[in-house]
Amino acid sequence: EVQLVELGGGLVQAGGSLRLSCVVSGLNFDDYAIGWFRQAPGKDREGVSCISDTGSSSYYADAVKGRFTISKGNAESTVYLQMNSLKPEDTAVYYCAADIRGNSDYLCKYFRGLQYWGKGTPVTVSS
Repeated sequence: EVQLVELGGGLVQAGGSLRLSCVVSGLNFDDYAIGWFRQAPGKDREGVSCISDTGSSSYYADAVKGRFTISKGNAESTVYLQMNSLKPEDTAVYYCAADIRGNSDYLCKYFRGLQYWGKGTPVTVSS
């Protein structure tokens, strides 16, 4: 029933921009924190950016702070990740996840065992 679908991945040059979308259905959008995570080959999954249930708080990993912006589109039940100044080290499969706990920082830092994940969208930054 619950579905999260990531859109917008692709190939981009270093220094370029990309906007990812996480389209959420089957749950009450305003009751869940939504987060973006990424996993590069041979590396652990990491929290990239998360936004609280109300949209009032957000978290950014140090590696992306100042370059990425997370936002909520409540009417369309979609969370966006605007990625600017992309670097080759941003290359990964990007996943979104939903968390009933509702807290942005907690979601991005403690995501083991989360039930609701998308299937991911690959982002490749070349240079």
